Amino acid sequence: MKVTRESVTPTEVTLNIVMDSEDEDPFVNRSYRRTVGRLQIPGFRKGKAPRSIVESYVGRTALVQEALEFMIPETLDKVLKEEDVQAFIEPQIEVTEIEPVSFTAVVPLEPQVDLGEFRSIRLQKEVPEIDDERVAEVLEQLRQESAPWEPAERPVNFGDLLNLNVLGTIDDEQVVDDQAVDYVPQAENVLPFPGFAVYLEGMAEDEEKEFTLTIPEDYPRPQYAGKECHFYVQVLSIKEKRLPDLDDEFAKGVGEGYDDLEALRQHLRQRLEEEAEAEANRRLEQESLEELVKVATVRASDMLYQREVDRMQQDRERSLQNQRIPMETYLGYLGQTAEEFREQLRPMAEDRLTRYLVLRKLAEEENVEVSSEEVEEEIDSLVSSAGDSEEAMRRALSSESAKENVQSSLTDRKVIQRLVQIFQGEEGGSEGESQETPESEQPPASEPDREPPDQDAPEPNVPVADVEPLDSTHAGETT
Repeated sequence: MKVTRESVTPTEVTLNIVMDSEDEDPFVNRSYRRTVGRLQIPGFRKGKAPRSIVESYVGRTALVQEALEFMIPETLDKVLKEEDVQAFIEPQIEVTEIEPVSFTAVVPLEPQVDLGEFRSIRLQKEVPEIDDERVAEVLEQLRQESAPWEPAERPVNFGDLLNLNVLGTIDDEQVVDDQAVDYVPQAENVLPFPGFAVYLEGMAEDEEKEFTLTIPEDYPRPQYAGKECHFYVQVLSIKEKRLPDLDDEFAKGVGEGYDDLEALRQHLRQRLEEEAEAEANRRLEQESLEELVKVATVRASDMLYQREVDRMQQDRERSLQNQRIPMETYLGYLGQTAEEFREQLRPMAEDRLTRYLVLRKLAEEENVEVSSEEVEEEIDSLVSSAGDSEEAMRRALSSESAKENVQSSLTDRKVIQRLVQIFQGEEGGSEGESQETPESEQPPASEPDREPPDQDAPEPNVPVADVEPLDSTHAGETT
């Protein structure tokens, strides 16, 4: 076997491998044993024809072709060991010849990561003060949420709950057809198109109205941007909220009940302070990771970034399949080709991979590890919070790959905590309390060549119809 290094860079090695008949023979023999059982050769019982007869019957090339599926990976593994080359992810292979078997392997190497002068960075946690005004805002939200909808004997106001019949056409194409749909008109409500809600203000119950709305030029669906939509609207009913008085009786009816209004206020203040503290922790973690990425230098094979793009695209396709939406339909909704969609994913893939590699390097430098006991504790915690799905959750987390993903997630959490300590000047500090890294900032939860767990990330809730459903009952409500 002849092995030559065609090119060597700090992030990739390209190997040309040419096998000889002696190298090929054990693999061709395995191929023969697999093939002979499928053939009925005259003069021989099935599976008993010798290799020389099978080769003359099907041709040596056919046996070699079938052997490639195990010949290539096993030969490459042997070559990598002999050449002392460590592949970071699965190499890219191209078969160049069959007789003799020759192939090229582009091998991605361990990325080079320099964290730079990150230890001199200092960040401080900033927790906003919860004042009386903020408590009053939340109290008003509770008041709004608890108020019942009751019929209103007046024209439509913003914030009402309407029941409508709506038809909308663009260029003689019907794009909206909603009957008896609930809708809350508010200035920020952009359904079905921006500005629609404004035309409803002042309408009376049972009133019918027609109007033409110009869709903004920057509307995200280019097929409708800048066009005119003609609407027919009928108001079937108008409801408004009857707000209760803010008194002790109101407080007793909130949640499990409070002794009086002041007790409710104190509870809200405490909850808001806890939320502010948690948000400040998340913000500090996010800023810490961003600052680390700024000063770090990462050199990695382009194959790693392409693999991350592949993974992100596969994740999106899976989420679309769960909604029974073909990828082609989704791309049409975006107004993009498959190539344009992948190009759009590239910056996000680079960011995710860079964050992963930087945190991985920091974990190595800081000796951050997660024990098997910690993994089991985390799994127990996840299972106990699954409610009626405890058994299903336990089964889902019982595989080795699932445990590896849990371990990776815990490692990310620990190393982020350590980074925060460093940036706060606590070089010798112990690990703090568990603080979740914001989902939007999570690096890949596993090694780049390992399938990550189902994300976390929200599915692209894409309507199959041309425009969004009009039902926006909760669009304007405060939660």
